[in-house]
Amino acid sequence: MLAASTFSAGLLLLPTPLQRDVRQLYHMLRTIDDLVDENDPQAAERVDAIEYWINGVDLGTPETHTLNRLSRRYPIPPQAIADFCEGMRQDLDGASIETEAHLDAYCHRVAGTVGIMLAAILGTTHRNGEQQMETLGRAMQRTNIVRDIDEDLANGRLYLPRTAIEHFGFPTPGDREALLRDQIARADRLYEDGMRAIPQLTNGSAWMAISAALYREYLRQIERDGFGRKPGRTTIPVWRKHALIAKHQTMKNRARQRQVRQ
Repeated sequence: MLAASTFSAGLLLLPTPLQRDVRQLYHMLRTIDDLVDENDPQAAERVDAIEYWINGVDLGTPETHTLNRLSRRYPIPPQAIADFCEGMRQDLDGASIETEAHLDAYCHRVAGTVGIMLAAILGTTHRNGEQQMETLGRAMQRTNIVRDIDEDLANGRLYLPRTAIEHFGFPTPGDREALLRDQIARADRLYEDGMRAIPQLTNGSAWMAISAALYREYLRQIERDGFGRKPGRTTIPVWRKHALIAKHQTMKNRARQRQVRQ
């Protein structure tokens, strides 16, 4: 769900104990994701160990140690962990994505589940908070996919649905504007729904607001760059990232001042 730089941008806004626990969750999930992406020989065994842990058998891997610590402190749903593992297996198997529904299911497994786990750690005051955090996770994963098309292709992976490619054409640089417009619109709709969770988080709303804004900015950068006119991974200029972070910190300060006056 979160890239390292985006993840770190506003993490210091969290209370110290939550910083530690969120970092542990992130490190656990990112480690497994990296092992899978790199086709590491240990990847399948480490995913196996997490699934065994869900079923009450602890094989003593770094990930199960983290899960033991976090599950004692927070109500992390086992189903979210199981679904994440299923997404990792989908990557290990190189399963193709046929339709938008299949892509949504994949995005749920590898990133929506992260939103659910974060909701368990940060807390939410709204009955739909967990579901909206899941939606935000899917929005971020769709952003990853359109941002990283060329990088993924170079590694033999394609996450765009076959039906979309049949309709709009293969995502060749300079000839993928229609496809990217469609995918960006789908991601934006998910952001509109998912970001409603942020003000209702018990903790970490400022951090999640900054992270979501930075992630969504990749979509705007793709548009500014001409919808994939040139090959390569989309990047946001550092000055623009700093401006977004400053904007959200200013908005938070103004909101705090209004509360004081009231």
